[in-house]
Amino acid sequence: MEKIFDTTVIAIGPEAPAMISDANMLILFGAEAPEDLAEYCYKIDNKDLSGQIAKGGQLKVGEHIYPITAVGAVVDQNLKALGHITISLDGSSEESLPGTLHVQGDNNLTISEGTRIQILT
Repeated sequence: MEKIFDTTVIAIGPEAPAMISDANMLILFGAEAPEDLAEYCYKIDNKDLSGQIAKGGQLKVGEHIYPITAVGAVVDQNLKALGHITISLDGSSEESLPGTLHVQGDNNLTISEGTRIQILT
């Protein structure tokens, strides 16, 4: 698989871990995340996407690999422009919201500053 996105978590909002455990999702946002959203986000240092995210690809968070099951219509656009996507760990095969990336995962995921996040296709 080819790596099309590679970033590092640079800051963690105080509510971001609860979004994983309680809502089964995580929110990535570039360093310029709006203040009212920043508390729920994992801020990342890169928004360079070198390909198209597609179902069948993989999301790698640290050493954990999650199959991509559905891609919202504006996921690529939002990631490139803002470093922003919502990642739902629900394994849905159909997109729910245009900016949501669905992966087959679980909510036992722990992310810390310095965690590397990659997308492979």
